[in-house]
Amino acid sequence: MPSWDAEVYSAFADERSRPFTDLLARVRADDARRVVDLGCGPGPLTAGLAVRWPGAEVLGVDSSTAMIDAARPHAGPRVSFVLADLADLAAWAPAEPLDVVLSNAALQWVPDHRALLPALVDLLADGGWLAFQVPGNHDAPSHRALRAVAAQEPFAEHTAGVTRTAVAEPADYLGDLAGLGCEVDAWETTYLHVLAGPDPVLHWLEGTGARPYVDALPDPLRPAFTAALRDRLAEAYPARPWGTVLPFRRLFVVARRGAGTRPRGGGR
Repeated sequence: MPSWDAEVYSAFADERSRPFTDLLARVRADDARRVVDLGCGPGPLTAGLAVRWPGAEVLGVDSSTAMIDAARPHAGPRVSFVLADLADLAAWAPAEPLDVVLSNAALQWVPDHRALLPALVDLLADGGWLAFQVPGNHDAPSHRALRAVAAQEPFAEHTAGVTRTAVAEPADYLGDLAGLGCEVDAWETTYLHVLAGPDPVLHWLEGTGARPYVDALPDPLRPAFTAALRDRLAEAYPARPWGTVLPFRRLFVVARRGAGTRPRGGGR
């Protein structure tokens, strides 16, 4: 997993929160009691889940120490946070069935995350909800620019081992979860984020997609990598009088577990 900077990540809080809101709108759990947010990040969206479900105990899980440190001030009587690998269910999953499991732009960092879906469904109560959103922008100009710069020398010898789990298509996730007996709603949305300031797409990537590449480089090479990436991004995303437009495709999946879908305990 890359290292995360909570402050840099939060610089585009409004843009990053909108998919979370759109995902949550399709979760029709009326009286949730146990809610988990996987990949909770700096915490404010997780804390908001306690407002959405006033009777719920809410747990935020993240594998980044920086993110959990930023999230802790948002803890409260019904909101807690734990540092754990999302795929290590034994480290965070409660013994009681869950009513809602959410994940906003986090599962794509879990290797072979589709193989984790049966275990997540297994954690749900009958009628419980699994909802997640993952970015579908692997072939966007921003990520092509990242890969192109990383493949150049002197960066290539350090970044050659950087990999990122590819996400599937919405229909693939639908098939995975329907095959587990869930009712599934899957869709995609391309947001047109209008970003302000100089080099905004570069700053966006510094909080997310560029982190694995930067982490792989020795400190002396990082400024040159950033400069080369800045040039490519400025060409791919030209500044306009009203701002810089960043199209961002995201994939959404909301699944509701049916009664008696599968024996519990198989995913633990």
